[in-house]
Amino acid sequence: MKLLLAIDSSSASQHVIAEAAARPWPSGTRFCVLHIVDVLGMGRSLAMIDEEKRYGQTLVAAAAEKLVRAGHETNTDVLVGFPRKAVVQYAKEWGADFVMVGSHGQGALSRFLLGSVAQAALHTAPCSVEVVRRGIHEPPSRRGMKILLGTDGSDGASVAVKSVANRPWPASTQVKIISAVQLLVPGNELMMSSSSPIYPTSLLEEVWDEVRSSAHEAVAEARKTLEAAGMKIVPGETTPEGDPRIVLLAQAKEWDADLIVLGSYGRRGMDRILMGSVSESVALHAHCSVEIIRG
Repeated sequence: MKLLLAIDSSSASQHVIAEAAARPWPSGTRFCVLHIVDVLGMGRSLAMIDEEKRYGQTLVAAAAEKLVRAGHETNTDVLVGFPRKAVVQYAKEWGADFVMVGSHGQGALSRFLLGSVAQAALHTAPCSVEVVRRGIHEPPSRRGMKILLGTDGSDGASVAVKSVANRPWPASTQVKIISAVQLLVPGNELMMSSSSPIYPTSLLEEVWDEVRSSAHEAVAEARKTLEAAGMKIVPGETTPEGDPRIVLLAQAKEWDADLIVLGSYGRRGMDRILMGSVSESVALHAHCSVEIIRG
């Protein structure tokens, strides 16, 4: 596995390095710590760019030292460019399997800042992306993680399930599987009308039964895959009703999850541009770290 850690001088980036160093990873995993000197912030001063490059070298060297001490093969790079584009392009050229970036918080300004690099990676990276957030308690990688896995039974969700199953995790890690049952598609409120000649109640009930059944099947399939990998599954409600975005965020906060894992698209075939309907929304608003998995 090849992990690209995109960092800057913020404390959020320090959380990325600390989490990457603390977690177990598959044998042979390689890291690259990347810092992009933002050319827009430098104006036309070559001296300023050179100074920032030297600072960047110090930054990535310190990060790499932590990863090497943890036993991980690591290299570094510092480039000058536009961070939004440069991180994604580097991930493509290096053949990264994962991009890990930090989050600057949860407020409106923080989400704007997050959009600079993390949101671009969520939209356009060719690989999986994790937005890392620091928990309010002891680092989860040292006490066992609480992973909330969202699935709808789609190919994208299946890739996410297999990604979790195929990776090593800290001892005592638990997984909670959720498949939200959204009974009403936003914008189609007329479907709820019992007087509608196009959507009679009997038909709607049949559709809803099918949706519930699909959700239960998605959970059962995910459970089978994870249990075969020896992972501990948390019992409880697995198919709550509601908007998947709201359900996942609420469940993660209530359970105090450390990590939410989702596929990059669902049954409606959302691609990287439209995936914001669920995956990106959760990544932006969650209180914890979020992984968006691509095949």
